[in-house]
Amino acid sequence: MRKLIATVVVALAVASPALAEESVRIFDAWARASVLASRPGAAYVTVESATEDQLLGVATPVAGQVMIHAVEKDGDISRMKHIETLELPAGERITLAPGGMHLMLMGLQDKLSEGTTFPMTLSFENAGEITVEVSVLGIAAVGPREAAE
Repeated sequence: MRKLIATVVVALAVASPALAEESVRIFDAWARASVLASRPGAAYVTVESATEDQLLGVATPVAGQVMIHAVEKDGDISRMKHIETLELPAGERITLAPGGMHLMLMGLQDKLSEGTTFPMTLSFENAGEITVEVSVLGIAAVGPREAAE
């Protein structure tokens, strides 16, 4: 009986990362190149979850802190607003893009140079942690599809 329980525990431990990646999919992870390390950078992703979930936080070795920012408009004035978690409705794609929601990279270790990549780990309430490779595009890029054209 103990052997069966141990086998089940090992199987679940091995399967958990695979299950997390199947329940949450991350597309088009990219960031804009930055001019100076002393200025914050911005990263963008599209996230889709098969079940309801929440993005709880984001980390990367290239920044001291990553904040999830929404953009609120009041007439002609837009303001960034820090949000603690990002709700992910089941089956709906959420796209973080320039001019809207984004990931603010605070305390950059170095400037983000076009043509490079860096790892970024997204932490979800149910899916756990998923690490993606972020492509750094040009300073005025509007998205990865533009870079491919």
